[in-house]
Amino acid sequence: MPLLMKPLRQQNNRPVITYKPRVEPAPPSHAWRVDGFNDVWLLNNKYVAFVLVGDAFRQSPAFTLPDAAQRWATQIRQENEIS
Repeated sequence: MPLLMKPLRQQNNRPVITYKPRVEPAPPSHAWRVDGFNDVWLLNNKYVAFVLVGDAFRQSPAFTLPDAAQRWATQIRQENEIS
């Protein structure tokens, strides 16, 4: 009885998907500003940061903690050299 070998697994050549922030004209009107944070808004029970880059706002992914959203906003400001 010959020994049957499994075929080699196919290489995973799919590109890695990275997060690209959404560009918004303004924070949505149904979002609530979070007190004590510069860029954090409460949207659908999640914390989202909006940072003005150029002439449009960049929206962060949704976070469960407002500190995390503010850290994202601070990082975006540093990367784009916005004060």
